[in-house]
Amino acid sequence: MEIRLILNYNKTRSINVSTLEGNAFEAIIGAIYLDGGYDKVKQSLNNYVFRKYLNFNKLLEEEIDFKSKLFIWCQRKKLNLDFEVIKENHENGQWNYEIKVVINHKEFGKGTGLSKKTAEQEAAKQTLQLIGEI
Repeated sequence: MEIRLILNYNKTRSINVSTLEGNAFEAIIGAIYLDGGYDKVKQSLNNYVFRKYLNFNKLLEEEIDFKSKLFIWCQRKKLNLDFEVIKENHENGQWNYEIKVVINHKEFGKGTGLSKKTAEQEAAKQTLQLIGEI
């Protein structure tokens, strides 16, 4: 099934097409769920989305970032994972962040960086090293 989206670009309102596409996809999945339940959604996604548009082998071979690896590790073990900001400093026109990883209310790795994302990656890497995953 192909869905075509026609937008009227003459209007002054701006539309974020990627958000619109995501919302439409979510609505379709929701409609399938309401009509047929969880198993129908799972079957539809497997048969019409995953098999057609995703290459799982390639995806698994590609390098996953440290934060994603840590999320996957915690999900497998059913552990709660949080990234908490310890410090936010703004000096000389630059922000500097310090973040810690908390797993099941226990502190693990810490990281610093000029963005929260960088600090989270460093904290996740340090945590993966502490738990022996890298």
